[in-house]
Amino acid sequence: MGDRKVKENMRNIALLVEFDGTRYAGWQRQKNVLSVQEALERSIAKIMKHDVTLTGCSRTDAGVHAAGHVSNFRTTNPIPVDKIPIALTTALPDDIAVLEATEVDLDFNARYGARAKRYAYRIWNHPRPSALRARYVLHEARPLDTVAMGEAAQFFVGKHDFRAFMAMGSSAKTTVREIYKAEVEKDGYLIRIVVEGAGFLYNMMRIISGTLLYVGLGKIETDAVPSIIAAGRRQAAGKTLSAKGLCLERVWFDAPLFFHHGGGIP
Repeated sequence: MGDRKVKENMRNIALLVEFDGTRYAGWQRQKNVLSVQEALERSIAKIMKHDVTLTGCSRTDAGVHAAGHVSNFRTTNPIPVDKIPIALTTALPDDIAVLEATEVDLDFNARYGARAKRYAYRIWNHPRPSALRARYVLHEARPLDTVAMGEAAQFFVGKHDFRAFMAMGSSAKTTVREIYKAEVEKDGYLIRIVVEGAGFLYNMMRIISGTLLYVGLGKIETDAVPSIIAAGRRQAAGKTLSAKGLCLERVWFDAPLFFHHGGGIP
């Protein structure tokens, strides 16, 4: 009887989360280091009055930020869903914020339900670094050819074997991924490399960004990108850029979950 009542009262809550990843060892809980998942679970447990386990849409690397990370957990606590972000405001550290919460079907899984993701890599292209943006951008003092970078980015669109853009240590069973959009945006001294795709390999976005950086510096020719993809050799692509410039901006599911899709980094 008790188990049936618990099952009847079970709820599945999805969260839209923004975080500054600077002091975290990535999203996923790990031994002896602080992760975003652990910090969130601790805070949610205080509000829900029981331990929770979060399922995240993406295992961001150490130092990577997020403006629209989605996760979910189960609870029997009857707290109204619109009160959860408010209650968590005082329980969470200043570098993590729950922007929205919504109740979803019990079979919803943020990891397996994600259909596409948008990442943005930010480069501050100025002779001197920016003090206000230092935690969120890669500083590159040398002039960059953003037109060439934008042209090169188009070669990533489509379904390709991205083996050359995967760091060692990946457990991926296949290296084929589909990219829907790849663009380079320039706003004054701030350059954004924006990529949307069905999935990403380990460090794939940071290596794509490093390759486009090399194109902007003239170290890699614009039309060399297809041959780099075809060759499948990591050594042929650009370097893996610093994690601090990378931000997970948005995640898509079969149906919209939130009114807002995330915040942003200046």
